[in-house]
Amino acid sequence: MAARPSAAAPLAAAPPEPTTVVYPRHLPQQDRQVDYFISLLHAALQRSGTRYALIQTQSEMVQSRALLEMASSDPGIDVFWTMTDPQREKSLLPVRVPLDRGLIGWRLCLTRAADRDRLRDVKDLKDLARLTAGQMHDWPDTAVLRANGLPVQVSTHYQGLFQMLSAGRFDYFPRSIFEIDSELASFADQQLVIDPYLLLHYPAALYMFVRPGRPRLAADLTRGMNALVADGTFERLSRQIFGDLLQRHRIDQRRVLQLRNPLLPAQTPLDRKALWWPLPGLR
Repeated sequence: MAARPSAAAPLAAAPPEPTTVVYPRHLPQQDRQVDYFISLLHAALQRSGTRYALIQTQSEMVQSRALLEMASSDPGIDVFWTMTDPQREKSLLPVRVPLDRGLIGWRLCLTRAADRDRLRDVKDLKDLARLTAGQMHDWPDTAVLRANGLPVQVSTHYQGLFQMLSAGRFDYFPRSIFEIDSELASFADQQLVIDPYLLLHYPAALYMFVRPGRPRLAADLTRGMNALVADGTFERLSRQIFGDLLQRHRIDQRRVLQLRNPLLPAQTPLDRKALWWPLPGLR
């Protein structure tokens, strides 16, 4: 009796198409830290258990435009990284792992080369309040500085701040320790220098934020980031990018001015020590 032909094996189902995640193209002078943030975004999504495909916008976006697009109901930016504050946590979905391990609150100051010793005799916030800082109008840092009694000159144009400092419109421009080197190089024609005397410090966190319509993406990123923390990948990557900054900028030799941050949300995980860069023994 002839053998009956066996039934054909069922075809395996094709894997689902990856879900797209759109993030904004940043300004060129931010490339080094942006590469690090994107690498964390990639790694967190890979650990999430869901297939995602990252797409970068064609045009560069300043922070204010990216935040507006994310808060809109129209499709657009899905994820963006920025310093947290209560309003951003209310209107967007925060992933509460500080990508920079809190270094966004470690502030060095740009000054004019002709005034490189301008901050040498500043001993406390009262001394600093005799001078004027420069900041963007929509940065949380502006409110933090003002809450500590420090005068601030604001601008609506990021690049214009460096020109304003060079022209003497204000006295110093606080920038995070991981931003200041690339910015100084990008605006070398403005004759600016990094002040060697002060470190302004306040508790702050730079998070990934997700648009309100993508709660699963926010949950996946949170799960993925916590996995990176648990296996040591987060600390290793952060040290590769930021590990030399404290030594290069002689942090242990600077005068530290501690500022309070009234904008720091109550949910900030300050008790999770693995998420934060340890403060050295500062004088």
